[in-house]
Amino acid sequence: MNISVCIVDDNKDIRSALEQIVLMAEGYTLAGSYQDAEEALQKIPLANPNVVLMDINLGNGESGIDCVRQLKPLHPEILFMMCTIYEEDEKIFEALTAGANGYILKKTAPGKLLDALRELYEGGAPMSSQIARKVVNAFQVRTAAADPIAQGKSISILSNRENEILELLAKGMLYKEIAARLFISQETVRKHVYHIYEKLHVNNRVEAINKFYGR
Repeated sequence: MNISVCIVDDNKDIRSALEQIVLMAEGYTLAGSYQDAEEALQKIPLANPNVVLMDINLGNGESGIDCVRQLKPLHPEILFMMCTIYEEDEKIFEALTAGANGYILKKTAPGKLLDALRELYEGGAPMSSQIARKVVNAFQVRTAAADPIAQGKSISILSNRENEILELLAKGMLYKEIAARLFISQETVRKHVYHIYEKLHVNNRVEAINKFYGR
């Protein structure tokens, strides 16, 4: 089954480049491409894509974060990947709080961008490694301030292997890095992560890390 993708970006050149990446990739379909929040809010529900690549800064008017905040509660089945130049902590947390499922930088190579879209579609919460580490560091700092004893605890409902993988996720490691560390396949890591999400009743890496640190 092809993964249907919508793109929202006010920069014509970047939007066109993203369109070409999706159009030329096997297993992906371009469901729509929009230049501003007003158009996106109107047309994304009609296109009903699997994934939306959403820019944060859409020029005048509402931002990409505003779009996600409005669309996600009405269409929880649609997955939103923020695709942006911003690495600031507050932008990251604002986007994730609004309902974004992943966060990737525009400088990400096309192949890795497509891999991230598929990982998101398959139940992951992909982030550029720089972003993941920022999120983890921020959680650690905030948690240490609130309750330093809570750090590093295991969660009793998880198996030893699942706790081990969750701890590595909390360190910002990617699936392939975890697989290499534990001498298992990426697919095995993916299955363990799925079971972790299921047991903790969470939908993504950030929520799982949140529970790991006892927040």
